[in-house]
Amino acid sequence: GVATECQIAIIAYCLLPNHYHWLIRQDGLISPGKLVGRVFGSYTQSFNLIYKRSGTLFEGNFEARHVGTDQYLHHLCCYIHANPVRHTIALAPDLWPYSNYLDWLGKRNGELLDRPFIREHFPDISHYEARVHAYLTGKIVLPPALKCYFEDLP
Repeated sequence: GVATECQIAIIAYCLLPNHYHWLIRQDGLISPGKLVGRVFGSYTQSFNLIYKRSGTLFEGNFEARHVGTDQYLHHLCCYIHANPVRHTIALAPDLWPYSNYLDWLGKRNGELLDRPFIREHFPDISHYEARVHAYLTGKIVLPPALKCYFEDLP
């Protein structure tokens, strides 16, 4: 598949009605922009063929950010999985089927996640579940050094 060919692993994702978040570990040399163009270009071609249409499916610009610290990485995972609740389209992250949160918790057996990463960074997944809950209830406050990374994210 594309993930193997492009040497990437999906860590966390969440699809929402008007935007999406992907946290991807990049092991190869392909640029994030080319990777996204490849994945969504293929998807757009298939969608247009099936529905006999033409044109783009996605609007707006793609944005990539380097995740340089474990602290940022851990906050970003929580941020992505908490997004449906923050946008009031789900009452809890585990009630939103369009992310890999359920797969993280072991409640679904999806393939779009990097299980070795999860075991390495969150060996007790119940701690991660509690961390997401704490994030949603405001009990986890972003350190000032990380606030700038999250201020303009949807």
